[in-house]
Amino acid sequence: MPLRGIPNILSPDLLHVLAAMGHGDEIVLADAHFPSSSLCRSGTGRGAREVRADGHNIPDLLGAILKLMPLDQYVDNPVILMDLVRSDKESGLKVPIWDKYTELVNAAEKKEIKISKVDRFDFYDRAKTAYAIVHTGESSVYGNVILKKGVLV
Repeated sequence: MPLRGIPNILSPDLLHVLAAMGHGDEIVLADAHFPSSSLCRSGTGRGAREVRADGHNIPDLLGAILKLMPLDQYVDNPVILMDLVRSDKESGLKVPIWDKYTELVNAAEKKEIKISKVDRFDFYDRAKTAYAIVHTGESSVYGNVILKKGVLV
């Protein structure tokens, strides 16, 4: 049964992760093609925890998460995207989902938030050290996003 004020899209596992994260911890919302399972902890107790959200898209999850979790106001870029690889930049590939993420983040934080982009392999390295990776059913290209948790003020 749903709880009042908690978006139904957030599973008990994801709610637990959001509550357990501390200030500065990061969570990855990964698209359907992201190597979530291979980047997450495997019995070592270290590394990102995997949370499955197959069948859900990232904008819906992002909107729900941002209703509960503030972004880190003490860093320049609390939201990080995976940048295009060189060949996709050269071909002029458009990534419309990034505009949706910007809209959701700015609305939730009630101000303009700087969103940065990092190289694909740097993104993977950062994901390995995240608190959790949420594997979604998002099919948009370059749909991956990292959020850094802030504090309630």
